[in-house]
Amino acid sequence: QVQLVESGGGLVQAGGSLRLSCAASGVTYRVNAINVMAWYRQDPGKARELVASIISGGNTNYADSVKGRFTISRDNPKNTVYLQMNNLKPEDTAVYYCAADALGGMKYWGKGTTVTVSS
Repeated sequence: QVQLVESGGGLVQAGGSLRLSCAASGVTYRVNAINVMAWYRQDPGKARELVASIISGGNTNYADSVKGRFTISRDNPKNTVYLQMNNLKPEDTAVYYCAADALGGMKYWGKGTTVTVSS
């Protein structure tokens, strides 16, 4: 199995910044099979939405709502993905989840970290 552990959430004022981290660990061949790592977020009562994703080669994809403010990056040797969030807005408040897609169709989720942006 693969475990994803997020860190870096917290309370920040609008306009501030936070950096989320997510480290993957577990059975080596399963961790090595991870291709896509991503961040999702979910507000209570709303569907979980994709925030940003990055493949092992480095190509990235962002939700329109975060383009120009958030940056996803990945440290492959450390099996870690980061989400740098700048110019945060109250509407960015959510639980942020790390996810990993592995070859063979496996998908793994972290337990989430809460980001609260005050106005």
